[in-house]
Amino acid sequence: MRYFVGAYATSPAWSKWDPALEREYYQQLKTFNHVKGLEHPFVGTLHPHDEQWFLENIDPHWDFVLTCVPGIMNALGDNPKFGIASNNEQGRADALTFMQKACAAIGKLNSYCGRQAVKAIEVQTAPNQSVASSSAAALRVSLETMLSWDWQGANIVIEHCDTLLPGQTPAKGFLSLTDEIKVLSQLNQTHGKDMGIVINWGRSAIETRSTEGVIEHITQARDSGLLKGLMFSGASDKDSPYGVWKDTHMPALPAQEGEIGAEYSLLSESQIHQCLAACGDALSADTIIGIKLGVRPKDAPLAQRLAYNQAALAMLDHYFA
Repeated sequence: MRYFVGAYATSPAWSKWDPALEREYYQQLKTFNHVKGLEHPFVGTLHPHDEQWFLENIDPHWDFVLTCVPGIMNALGDNPKFGIASNNEQGRADALTFMQKACAAIGKLNSYCGRQAVKAIEVQTAPNQSVASSSAAALRVSLETMLSWDWQGANIVIEHCDTLLPGQTPAKGFLSLTDEIKVLSQLNQTHGKDMGIVINWGRSAIETRSTEGVIEHITQARDSGLLKGLMFSGASDKDSPYGVWKDTHMPALPAQEGEIGAEYSLLSESQIHQCLAACGDALSADTIIGIKLGVRPKDAPLAQRLAYNQAALAMLDHYFA
């Protein structure tokens, strides 16, 4: 099995641009065994600092899954009504304009690689319902519009983020998994498409405040025939540098004493394996399987950042061995 790495989350030079350090980071990633490619953020362009640099430094043999969540979160900072599920028409229109740019970026990346390198685009069902109104109906209209565009073979998948629940402060507060499944099922049937759901471990744990809830989300997506992938980021119910129930892409617990890992993480090798097993027949060579890890302290050296990724990839490998 081969995996996607959300490399931007572990990058030593993402927020403060250092092309030499980022180049070394990419060179090291290219040596990793079993890496299929990158889960790469779309922020309005293919790279927040230097798009041409990005194209020149990727491995052209990598595959890509574009995730829209960093760009969406940036946009929500300016306009809380932004999102493809927004009931505010201007906020929804702005989100569709953003998605059109993502569609064009897929074409640019494919063209540079000389093939269909982008396998999927992960979209998220903003806005945050604690501050703006959203609905399944608005999501359906947006997706119908997006289905009319040429995605050059990239499949549209919804990455489920935590939804708004009573008495709970959300990290994202987007639509419920039930609403997302309902809309995708309807559109797949009426339009003959194969859109689906990607479950992010940390975001489902944050929503359900449990590890069992992640399995429930996987099972719900699987039983609907929509499960397209699992991305593993951790979360914690205890105070730590990663926060309590925060979407900070916390690494997993150490697999063994003395190995690298994040203390108090609820994500473990056992949890990873349980989730993969829960996929059942939905798990195949085409399933999006990967990791996306943040590192604390934020000034951690490059070697430590790489080691966290290597440790998590080894946990995946142990399942498929």
